[in-house]
Amino acid sequence: MKKVEYSQLVKRKLLILRTELIEKYGEQKAKEILTEIADHVDMLGQHEKSGVCISRMYDIDTDYWCTFTNHNFFIYRIEAKNVIIVQMFNEREDYIMKLFGISGRTQESIDYWGE
Repeated sequence: MKKVEYSQLVKRKLLILRTELIEKYGEQKAKEILTEIADHVDMLGQHEKSGVCISRMYDIDTDYWCTFTNHNFFIYRIEAKNVIIVQMFNEREDYIMKLFGISGRTQESIDYWGE
Protein backbone atom coordinates (compact mmCIF):
# COMPACT_ATOMS: atom_id res chain seq x y z
CA MET A 1 0.00 0.00 0.00
CA LYS A 2 1.25 3.45 -0.92
CA LYS A 3 1.22 6.45 1.38
CA VAL A 4 -1.16 9.27 0.37
CA GLU A 5 0.34 12.73 0.85
CA TYR A 6 -1.38 16.09 0.42
CA SER A 7 0.45 19.14 -0.93
CA GLN A 8 0.42 22.27 1.23
CA LEU A 9 -1.89 23.91 -1.33
CA VAL A 10 -4.46 21.12 -1.00
CA LYS A 11 -4.22 21.26 2.79
CA ARG A 12 -4.99 25.00 2.68
CA LYS A 13 -7.91 24.44 0.29
CA LEU A 14 -9.34 21.73 2.55
CA LEU A 15 -9.21 24.11 5.51
CA ILE A 16 -11.05 26.73 3.47
CA LEU A 17 -13.61 24.11 2.41
CA ARG A 18 -14.04 23.08 6.06
CA THR A 19 -14.79 26.68 7.06
CA GLU A 20 -17.29 27.08 4.22
CA LEU A 21 -19.03 23.80 5.07
CA ILE A 22 -19.33 24.71 8.75
CA GLU A 23 -20.87 28.07 7.84
CA LYS A 24 -23.37 26.48 5.44
CA TYR A 25 -24.22 23.19 7.14
CA GLY A 26 -22.84 23.16 10.67
CA GLU A 27 -19.96 21.34 12.35
CA GLN A 28 -21.42 17.81 12.22
CA LYS A 29 -22.31 17.83 8.51
CA ALA A 30 -18.96 19.43 7.64
CA LYS A 31 -17.20 16.64 9.52
CA GLU A 32 -19.23 13.99 7.64
CA ILE A 33 -18.44 15.52 4.23
CA LEU A 34 -14.73 15.92 4.99
CA THR A 35 -14.56 12.34 6.28
CA GLU A 36 -16.12 11.10 3.02
CA ILE A 37 -13.56 13.11 1.05
CA ALA A 38 -10.64 11.82 3.14
CA ASP A 39 -11.84 8.21 2.87
CA HIS A 40 -12.17 8.49 -0.91
CA VAL A 41 -8.78 10.14 -1.39
CA ASP A 42 -7.01 7.83 1.06
CA MET A 43 -8.35 4.85 -0.91
CA LEU A 44 -5.89 5.87 -3.64
CA GLY A 45 -3.13 4.38 -1.48
CA GLN A 46 -4.48 0.93 -2.30
CA HIS A 47 -6.04 1.63 -5.68
CA GLU A 48 -3.98 4.43 -7.18
CA LYS A 49 -5.27 3.88 -10.71
CA SER A 50 -8.94 4.04 -9.74
CA GLY A 51 -9.03 7.64 -10.93
CA VAL A 52 -8.84 8.93 -14.48
CA CYS A 53 -5.52 9.25 -16.32
CA ILE A 54 -5.56 12.86 -17.56
CA SER A 55 -3.09 12.14 -20.38
CA ARG A 56 -5.47 9.58 -21.87
CA MET A 57 -8.59 11.63 -21.29
CA TYR A 58 -7.32 14.87 -22.85
CA ASP A 59 -4.34 13.69 -24.90
CA ILE A 60 -1.99 15.82 -22.78
CA ASP A 61 1.57 14.82 -21.89
CA THR A 62 1.27 14.59 -18.10
CA ASP A 63 1.61 12.06 -15.32
CA TYR A 64 -1.38 13.49 -13.43
CA TRP A 65 -4.45 11.48 -12.54
CA CYS A 66 -7.81 12.78 -11.35
CA THR A 67 -10.46 11.56 -8.96
CA PHE A 68 -13.79 13.16 -8.08
CA THR A 69 -15.67 13.17 -4.81
CA ASN A 70 -18.16 15.43 -3.05
CA HIS A 71 -18.15 18.10 -5.77
CA ASN A 72 -14.34 18.32 -5.92
CA PHE A 73 -11.67 17.12 -8.29
CA PHE A 74 -8.42 15.92 -6.76
CA ILE A 75 -5.39 15.90 -9.06
CA TYR A 76 -2.69 13.44 -8.08
CA ARG A 77 0.57 11.90 -9.19
CA ILE A 78 1.60 8.30 -8.61
CA GLU A 79 5.15 7.74 -7.37
CA ALA A 80 7.01 4.57 -6.38
CA LYS A 81 5.94 4.63 -2.72
CA ASN A 82 3.49 7.52 -2.56
CA VAL A 83 0.40 9.03 -4.12
CA ILE A 84 0.77 12.81 -4.03
CA ILE A 85 -2.41 14.91 -4.06
CA VAL A 86 -1.08 17.98 -5.87
CA GLN A 87 -4.19 20.07 -6.48
CA MET A 88 -7.88 20.35 -5.64
CA PHE A 89 -10.61 22.07 -7.63
CA ASN A 90 -14.32 22.58 -7.10
CA GLU A 91 -16.52 21.00 -9.77
CA ARG A 92 -17.42 24.48 -11.07
CA GLU A 93 -13.78 25.25 -11.88
CA ASP A 94 -12.26 24.36 -15.26
CA TYR A 95 -9.33 22.45 -13.81
CA ILE A 96 -7.87 21.57 -17.22
CA MET A 97 -7.71 25.27 -18.11
CA LYS A 98 -6.10 26.13 -14.78
CA LEU A 99 -3.55 23.29 -14.93
CA PHE A 100 -2.65 23.26 -18.63
CA GLY A 101 -4.20 26.36 -20.23
CA ILE A 102 -6.48 24.16 -22.34
CA SER A 103 -10.24 24.51 -22.11
CA GLY A 104 -12.02 21.35 -21.06
CA ARG A 105 -15.26 22.78 -22.40
CA THR A 106 -16.64 22.23 -25.85
CA GLN A 107 -17.62 25.08 -28.14
CA GLU A 108 -21.18 23.76 -27.98
CA SER A 109 -21.19 24.22 -24.19
CA ILE A 110 -19.73 27.72 -24.46
CA ASP A 111 -22.36 28.68 -27.07
CA TYR A 112 -25.18 27.25 -24.97
CA TRP A 113 -24.18 28.80 -21.64
CA GLY A 114 -22.81 32.01 -23.15
CA GLU A 115 -19.61 31.89 -21.14
